[in-house]
Amino acid sequence: MNMFSALRISSSGLSAERMRMDVIASNISNAETTRTSEGGPYKRKIVTFEENLDKALDKNKNTYQEKFKGVRVRGIIEDQSPLKKVYDPSHPDADKDGYVMMPNVNILNEMVDLIAASRSFEANVTAINSEKQMYMKALEIGR
Repeated sequence: MNMFSALRISSSGLSAERMRMDVIASNISNAETTRTSEGGPYKRKIVTFEENLDKALDKNKNTYQEKFKGVRVRGIIEDQSPLKKVYDPSHPDADKDGYVMMPNVNILNEMVDLIAASRSFEANVTAINSEKQMYMKALEIGR
């Protein structure tokens, strides 16, 4: 195992959680958007992660060996939960019955997701700082 693989894994977690926080911020800012460029109301986005594996051929054993390199964003998908139908006949996007299709964004859920992403981000920062301290101590021992 490479000396810096732990740093690489933690930094991949930082990158993934940052993307998650950006998407959550976009969801929160579009919680009342009833008209998008695609047409219709904004649809909540969800970030999906996957493990980042490096598959290399082990020539001695003639098999593939997988090395864990952290996590990466697999993609950003639209939440398939139903849109909210709100009665507001004065709204410019209201249908003939006076209902407006609102985004499927729940601010409370987004805040909970944001706190979870923030805590994961902080955990990765703590891991990186701990790794840096270990490397510094190892360098001091080597003097």
